[in-house]
Amino acid sequence: MRLRELLDADGLGLVLLVGPDGADGVLDRPVRAVPTLDLADPGRFLRGGELVLTELAWWHEDGDAEPFVGALARAGVTALAAGQAAHGCVPDDLVRACRRHGLPLIAVRPETPFTAVTEHVLRRLPGRHVADLAALVERHRQLLTGRTSAPDAVLELVRQSLGIELRVLSVTGRQVAGSRPGPHAKTAAALAARYLAARRSGRAAPHRVTFGNRIHTLMPVPEPGGPSAPDCAAEWGDWLLVVEADTSGWPAPESELLGRITELIADARSAHERGKAALHDLARRLLDLLYGRVPPEEIPVRLSATAQALVSQVSHWPPCQFVVAEGRWHGSRPIPAAALRVLLEEALLRPDGPMPVSPQDIAATVDGDQAVLLVLVPGRTPGTSPGPTLDHAALQRTLTAALARWLGPADRIRVGVSSPAETPGSARRALDEARTALRAAHDSAQRVAVRGSDELTSHVLSLLPLIPAETLQAFATRLLGPLRNHDSRHRTELLPTLRTFLDCDASWTKCAAELHLHVNSLRQRMSRIEQLTGRDLTTLETRLDFLAALSTVATTDT
Repeated sequence: MRLRELLDADGLGLVLLVGPDGADGVLDRPVRAVPTLDLADPGRFLRGGELVLTELAWWHEDGDAEPFVGALARAGVTALAAGQAAHGCVPDDLVRACRRHGLPLIAVRPETPFTAVTEHVLRRLPGRHVADLAALVERHRQLLTGRTSAPDAVLELVRQSLGIELRVLSVTGRQVAGSRPGPHAKTAAALAARYLAARRSGRAAPHRVTFGNRIHTLMPVPEPGGPSAPDCAAEWGDWLLVVEADTSGWPAPESELLGRITELIADARSAHERGKAALHDLARRLLDLLYGRVPPEEIPVRLSATAQALVSQVSHWPPCQFVVAEGRWHGSRPIPAAALRVLLEEALLRPDGPMPVSPQDIAATVDGDQAVLLVLVPGRTPGTSPGPTLDHAALQRTLTAALARWLGPADRIRVGVSSPAETPGSARRALDEARTALRAAHDSAQRVAVRGSDELTSHVLSLLPLIPAETLQAFATRLLGPLRNHDSRHRTELLPTLRTFLDCDASWTKCAAELHLHVNSLRQRMSRIEQLTGRDLTTLETRLDFLAALSTVATTDT
């Protein structure tokens, strides 16, 4: 297309700032490609005829524009389009440099995304310039080396240019990249299962399968560091590129393009794995703090600092939930905890998952035969009204569906989910809660069983009628007696405070708001309750004991 057509496009709002003498001829210059470049020396990535988009990340002061514009002019680019979002305007330094080199300069307003400009040009490029497209993909890959970027834009470019659908799937069928909406869940799961079966058979890739009267080519996305030894954790963490075509007869240019795309996606996978490694380290650090002999009053500070430094990047502790899982092959041999970790992450990230989370919201590690996940509660900060939380019933449905093709009749996976840990000081309680829920899940006969903290309370209370009344009354008197005596003698309200604290699911902020207290005042009351009873309210067993005792007292009083 011509530069004139781009400037006249409705909706883009592009403004020509520099048009050299003979502007009419300049506006008839052809645009053959639309790369986005923010390197100080972009010349080695250009071949001529490009409309170069830049967000001006390389510009800091007067004089920076000269070498950048000079490189573009020597490469023979058609024009430069500069975004205004970074600096609020196009710097005069850049305008002067473009005038000196006779390079057309276009201003892109802040509300116009570069993707809109790119798509507008690409839809109008004639023919199947496969070789140029392959070179563009390779340059895009080089520019993104060492940086995290989803390959969706490149896959969409190929789809629009060549009419070929490409997607990246995990081996559970979750779409990692590609046009939206993704394939039907059953179709994606079936394609992933066929890939996994071909991989396990030892057949050489690529794998060609027919599904829905269409031939699909399934290609593995190389894992960082090269192929690893056979391992179900690595297998379940695999990515595959799905091409909705038979690539066996493709000519050399198309085959080269496919190779470039695979390399690009491999780089994206490598960046993804590096991000996960940092999150795994965070989860390990949290467990070490909770298991270590750190004084209780120091744990909140250390946890807040760790979470702030590695995950949240904010000044507050992000409310989170613990998920603990373990499993058995054929009811006896443990499923590797690393594999369970991958499976749980996959289940949580599915579009139909139990809660909208991103990969950055999940920090996971292994602890013996158990996988331990720390899941940030989205859109929720301390002191705000409750937001969405991880629903254990929805997680069970999602996990069962995700594993339907991989679990045998005698295989078992058990999962425990905590209530949200609103503050760092409640993290130990939440982990303990998840582990207790995990133990309760072992009573199920289902292949996948997930239990939450709310079910534990219901389960315990449902068992009270089976215990003799005299036994229950003696238990309640022994546990709650010190609190009743203290309230009677000192006119305090420890017992009502305890009841409200448990009704608020051990949430400090909710309980303090309910009682119209400052959180520090509430902590003083709860500390006094622990001193008088000799019990630790951070453990789930203690809270269940108190719930049972309070329920017994309420029944007796009525």
